[in-house]
Amino acid sequence: MTALWRINLWVTLFFALLALLGAALLLRQGSADVQREMRAAETMIEYLQVAALRDPASLHGGLAGNLRHVRVTPVPAQGVVPPAAESALQQWLAAHLLPDAGPALQLQLDDGQRLQIALDPADEIEEVWDSLLQLLLLSLLAWLVSLLSIAWAVRRGLRVLDELLAGLAQVSQGQLDVRLVAHRMPEARSLAGRFNAMATTLQQVQADNAELTQALMALQEQERARLGQTLHDDLGQYLTGIRAQASLLQIVAEQPEAVRSTAHSLEGHCEHLQNGFRALIRDLYPVVLERLELDAALQLLTQDWQSAQGIRCRLLLGEALPDLPLPSKAHLYRLVQEALTNVARHAQASEVRIRLQYQGRRLRLLVRDNGRGAQMPQRAGIGLRSISERVRSLGGVLRLHSRPGAGWLLCLSIPVGRASQ
Repeated sequence: MTALWRINLWVTLFFALLALLGAALLLRQGSADVQREMRAAETMIEYLQVAALRDPASLHGGLAGNLRHVRVTPVPAQGVVPPAAESALQQWLAAHLLPDAGPALQLQLDDGQRLQIALDPADEIEEVWDSLLQLLLLSLLAWLVSLLSIAWAVRRGLRVLDELLAGLAQVSQGQLDVRLVAHRMPEARSLAGRFNAMATTLQQVQADNAELTQALMALQEQERARLGQTLHDDLGQYLTGIRAQASLLQIVAEQPEAVRSTAHSLEGHCEHLQNGFRALIRDLYPVVLERLELDAALQLLTQDWQSAQGIRCRLLLGEALPDLPLPSKAHLYRLVQEALTNVARHAQASEVRIRLQYQGRRLRLLVRDNGRGAQMPQRAGIGLRSISERVRSLGGVLRLHSRPGAGWLLCLSIPVGRASQ
């Protein structure tokens, strides 16, 4: 059953109940009115009976025909007065409004004519019947007007709903450029506005994801190129030098000074090669997290970054930090690493402060610099989007604050239970 049919059914039941209630009240009031009029008519019948016994001629002529609620009828030879012609509904209504009409009175006049005097509630019953018909017709008219109004309004709403469903179908097929037309109804305008805002947001997110994917692919190629160049330049050159010096050792084996000089040079080459490989491995994967806790790994990271960038970095660690699984530690480590990278590239800062503490079953990380800052809100770049994705994977909340000349403040809150310790 459609929504329009359900609404029509409820409206029909409401008007039927309202009409029945109105009819019951009308019948109750009509019954009281009819009985009051009939009591007055009974008094008139008593008067007519006395008048007929005193002066039978008073019941002849126009008097009996003009009486209200009293019927004076000649009795035929067979002694039975036929009942008045009434419909079944009128008979039921008469029985309901006047359940006890009283017996008819028959009089024998001096001229031998017999008359029957009885109550006649036909006028009152007809008035009640007319009122009932007016009530039913008025209810029927109101019901029809309500159904037409509801059908008109619902069809307008359904037209908006059909447009919304069509728009959602297009969005589900990837057509994010669809927009709804704003109608005159406030609700339709609000619905169209929210749908259009949703479609715009999805379109922007799709564009951001495409941009992020392209940036990640470019970064992957850059990492591969850097890795290949590092292996070629450092590994290739140092291995070539080591091989040449190893051959030289065979030639100058009898010359102690030359052997010592060559051995010293070999040691320097090996040290440079080892440092290069350590830096390369550290950039590719933070191996220190497998041997050190998060606080010690962050201390080592900030020290190396400060030495490499020449920017002061202050690390404040809270007490009783919880133990985290390796993936979570890696995400937090990369968060700090990417935040420091953004500071080095864009902030133009001379100092960075990092605070990590555990409060209220949440791990809170703050990274603040004293750089140039920016006017908020600002569209996030690749670095901030990467940080946001890492925060989302940890189930945390990220907030960014900045203003021109006041640097950036990165606030991160991650839910952590003691059960992870």
